[in-house]
Amino acid sequence: MSVTINNVGFSADEKLKGFIETKLNKLNRYFNRITNSTVYLKLENSGQVRDKVVEVTVSVPGKVLVSKAEDKTFEGAVDECTSSLERQLKKYKEKMVN
Repeated sequence: MSVTINNVGFSADEKLKGFIETKLNKLNRYFNRITNSTVYLKLENSGQVRDKVVEVTVSVPGKVLVSKAEDKTFEGAVDECTSSLERQLKKYKEKMVN
């Protein structure tokens, strides 16, 4: 699976990119035919705290799964996205089996 990381308005460090790739590669456990994934990292000014927004798009044969999360840290938002995608992949795989 290829992982593309796009950061909007800032530059992400290698530690964050490595974390994201590790989390997304773990999704192969739930559905091994994931072709590629795209991650968008954004900073959003809402009040005094800058929230981190992560949007992950995962392509599987016949469908595109999307998850979006907002948190105080990118790591927390990525965790939310991957858990959401995990549920979506399990559901999609179950539909394909039936």
